[in-house]
Amino acid sequence: MLNRIVLIGRLTRDPDMRFTGNGIPVTNFTLAVQRNYTNQQGEREVDFINIVTWRKLAEHCAKYLAKGRLVAVDGSLQIQRYESDGRTNINPVVVADDVRFLEWADDRQAGTGYEQRNTRPKEEEAADDPFDNLDLNDDFDVPF
Repeated sequence: MLNRIVLIGRLTRDPDMRFTGNGIPVTNFTLAVQRNYTNQQGEREVDFINIVTWRKLAEHCAKYLAKGRLVAVDGSLQIQRYESDGRTNINPVVVADDVRFLEWADDRQAGTGYEQRNTRPKEEEAADDPFDNLDLNDDFDVPF
């Protein structure tokens, strides 16, 4: 069986990071994802999809993402059911395994050039950030 979802959309609000009782970070945010087709009025409809991230990914999302940012999310669908006022409510959530940041804060202000897209202010960089040693201008050979 397979349960995979890949989404590209914009955050509708700033991410909300909390901690479980065991101290595990969890971050929630909502993505606005446009549909690939238009309705009868010629408009593209938008779906609002709840995303949840855990642990280190949750910390990175809370630190670097903000309302309006474009991201790609790879994860799995989880259906949460709960009772309220005698009714059963269903809440679909995507549990993200990977979140790719497709633009940074300065993209909207200074254009979307490749060099600008992959830079961050020095004060935002963390000592254990996995992107620190990434050379985006390095030409590399593809092994096939």
